[in-house]
Amino acid sequence: MGQSKSQPITELKLAWSNYIPVQPTSKQLAFLLLPTLEALFGGSAGPGKSIGLLMAGLQYVDYPNYAGIILRRTFSELTKAGALLDRSHEWLDGTNVQWKEAEHTFHFPSGASLAFGFLQYEADKYQYQSAEYQFVGVDELTEFTETQYRFMFSRLRRLKDSDIPIRMRAASNPGNIGHEWVKQRFMTEKSDDRIFLPARLSDNPHIDQAEYIKSLDQLDPITRLQLLNGDWSARQGGNKFRREWFEIVDTAPADCQKVRRWDMAATEPKLGKDPDWTAGLLLGKSKGTLYILDIKRFRGTPGANEALVRQTAELDGRGVKIRMEQEPGSSGVKMIDDYRRRVLMGWDFDGVPSTGSKEVRANPVASQAEAGNIKLVRGPWINAFLDESELFPNGSHDDQVDALSGALADMTSGREYAFGLSR
Repeated sequence: MGQSKSQPITELKLAWSNYIPVQPTSKQLAFLLLPTLEALFGGSAGPGKSIGLLMAGLQYVDYPNYAGIILRRTFSELTKAGALLDRSHEWLDGTNVQWKEAEHTFHFPSGASLAFGFLQYEADKYQYQSAEYQFVGVDELTEFTETQYRFMFSRLRRLKDSDIPIRMRAASNPGNIGHEWVKQRFMTEKSDDRIFLPARLSDNPHIDQAEYIKSLDQLDPITRLQLLNGDWSARQGGNKFRREWFEIVDTAPADCQKVRRWDMAATEPKLGKDPDWTAGLLLGKSKGTLYILDIKRFRGTPGANEALVRQTAELDGRGVKIRMEQEPGSSGVKMIDDYRRRVLMGWDFDGVPSTGSKEVRANPVASQAEAGNIKLVRGPWINAFLDESELFPNGSHDDQVDALSGALADMTSGREYAFGLSR
């Protein structure tokens, strides 16, 4: 969004550069003054977050040896009209700054540099493995994975006795794939060196707020709350489960009868791909109450899946029944037979053909959960399970929910009825 040209700020106690040709808003100024290692400038659409990020990247370009980088998830998002790279050319073209297209980097007379990059795929983070920066700016942080973001901290360093601060700065709206981890990191976890600076449309006097609100009013209610109000509690959910239905407990009763249900996948993650997970859910039952005791999740080759299933069986013990969804056709029959004869010989193992849609199969689970009849035994898998459940069936993955549906069916039907919920 456009901002008025002005003389560089001199009366404020902050680093400033003549290469920043506009006056910051009060909220942008607060962002530029933050002394912390890490900060998120976040909230509604339109408060000038991205421009604030560009200002932060340019603050120290008059200092020799300064190096900064600004990232978007894809390079095309950087180069769109009005986006950060386009805006940086508006500010810097015609000055004594040199642009090197092959490097996507501006070089300043001081010897400083400001680069623009991307992390489209998970492995793209390694292209920066040998780089050193004093500033890393991440625009639209919720488009990134947490592992990509955290990796970039390894690139932050400076020379001994340098006056240049080390800064990780981000800007973002609520929503998108990284909503939960960003909210957890900046709004739930507390740290003196990590700041969330909320921003609203009303913080930007340079935008036609009335017209922009008319545009946002055309969005669905959840997206409108996220972008207009900067509401991090508003999120797109499914219509089956609510997080609050699942009570978290420290332990399950010792007399739990157990079944481990596997929902299998056999695709390794690759660049640009987000394949299904192999999920193995351990369900226990005691006195009519269900306990999810553990969930194993993995994405890999068929051989790696076999190793995980076998190792998990060893850890669970031979008293735990093991059931696996049997895919349709002869290939499904062959896989179950192979597991029975070779991988899990000696265990109580069987394949179970699936019937009906995953959403229909989840109905009995949803009924039990709503009644408060499914407890979660505290463990590192809980957040991933709750995230998937809350979005089901609208989320990207449903492997854990399907494994739970299968485990409940294993406990309440056919030859498993002897240890089902009717007892």
